[in-house]
Amino acid sequence: MLQYLHVKNLALIDEIEVEFRQGLNILTGETGAGKSIILGSVNLALGGRYNADMLRSGAQFGLVELIFTAEDESVVKQLEALDIFPEDGMLVLSRKLMEGRSVSKINGETVNMSVLKDVASILIDIHGQHEHQALLHKKNHLALLDVYAKDKIEPMKASISRAYREYQKCKKAVEESGMDEQSRQKEISLTEFEVREIEEAGLRMNEDEELESLYQRMTESRRFTEGISETYQYTSESAAGNASDLLSRAIRAFQDVSECDDKGAALYEQLVEIDSLLNDFNRELSEYEKSFDFSEEDFYETENRLNLINHLKAKYGNSVSEIQEYCQIRKERLNELKDYENYIAELEENLKKCEKELEKHSVALSKERQKASVSFVKEITQGLKDLNFLDVKFEMRLNRLETYSSNGVDDGEFYISTNPGEDLKPLGNVASGGELSRIMLAIKTVLADKEDTPTLIFDEIDTGISGITAGKVAEKMHVIGNSRQVICITHLPQIAAMADAHYLIQKEAKSNITKTEISCLGEQESVEELARLLGGAKVTGKILESAAEMKEMAKREI
Repeated sequence: MLQYLHVKNLALIDEIEVEFRQGLNILTGETGAGKSIILGSVNLALGGRYNADMLRSGAQFGLVELIFTAEDESVVKQLEALDIFPEDGMLVLSRKLMEGRSVSKINGETVNMSVLKDVASILIDIHGQHEHQALLHKKNHLALLDVYAKDKIEPMKASISRAYREYQKCKKAVEESGMDEQSRQKEISLTEFEVREIEEAGLRMNEDEELESLYQRMTESRRFTEGISETYQYTSESAAGNASDLLSRAIRAFQDVSECDDKGAALYEQLVEIDSLLNDFNRELSEYEKSFDFSEEDFYETENRLNLINHLKAKYGNSVSEIQEYCQIRKERLNELKDYENYIAELEENLKKCEKELEKHSVALSKERQKASVSFVKEITQGLKDLNFLDVKFEMRLNRLETYSSNGVDDGEFYISTNPGEDLKPLGNVASGGELSRIMLAIKTVLADKEDTPTLIFDEIDTGISGITAGKVAEKMHVIGNSRQVICITHLPQIAAMADAHYLIQKEAKSNITKTEISCLGEQESVEELARLLGGAKVTGKILESAAEMKEMAKREI
């Protein structure tokens, strides 16, 4: 859950810190006090769109920091799949906002925006003031059903996805195989030429690397042999004053000394050994010099061979192994072209098998969706009745698409009738804004135990509702809060009364500077805030009594 929020230098916020709790967290305050700014800052920390105008006037940077507890096993596994590992069950997400850029970190390590958003989708679900508009798009209806029955549907969707990829691969092969006789003969001719050109070259594995090394040796041979020759002059007996000649003289001069004592004998032996080593070195140096002795014919042959291989590389691959692999592929293609009728028949047979396999998985998924939709609709209908849709009728209609997809062949859409005697119509055509909010809340309640996201944020989900309906919405919000953390901005006292933790957001002006502050209310302070929501600017004693009674009734319902 979201345990801690720290915001600095953002819009009207100088610096605030909020510690949220488990259950239903309610945020209230006057219009314009900055309630949406606070939840907007959460969205910013999770990768939301940012521009420099969001910074507090005069500030060089802004900062939003979120601390989550991640203890649920399924959530931890999803995070680990992204190479994100909670430390002591905690995850710290921060985003530093500067003019023209921002830096995001998770547990102190900088991450890119895509990783941040992936992590955010696991930890939190933000339901903004207009999020219920997603229900207007029927493509989202099927996704909600899949979440409801995910335990059975997700493995089936994975099977369909694999089958669909194979089907598309076979379909593409069939589509690309069509050609007339003239095109076939033309490709045969080209393919035969390529295979022949490669085979006639008689390439050996790693031959290109060996030739490159040899060619470099040949081109540098003159410079190398000059250095070797000069070295040989200094160390061999071929020239006067060389090391070998001088060493021989030293041995003769030291021979009498070697007979003086053991120390002299030892030094003499070292001198003789050095002479022996130098002679060995000179022999190896002479042989090494011969290895740089290349004839013009050798150089010409090596250069031509290397040019041939480089020519083949330019056409068929970056190495000898790639060229040989290309040759094998072209041989297989040549066989296909020469036996084209059987090749086409085999492709079409493979396509039929893939389609049959895809159809099998699609039908199985459709049946499971149809079965799940019955209970899904039943639970949503009951949820809508709990939210004061007294005569509601709700359906989900599943139709088959004309084409396959990686999501199966189903097209799902919600249908609803909110008044007696009205026909069921597509949800997107009939529901008002307030009704859409309640429908989304009913769906979220049904999915409360199905979704893994530990924290839900609702930004003014009470738009367009009041009276008895507001009380029903409050009850539903608390039901969701029993299984996960809920953070909700509201103007309605019925919802605020249900709070497990109640926060007041206020805007204060001091010394011509306006700041937004937030504080967690105690029991009596919460009652006073409820009274303000009930009575507006003038709070009387009777309104305070009503607020206290509302709070007490909420406790009993909880």
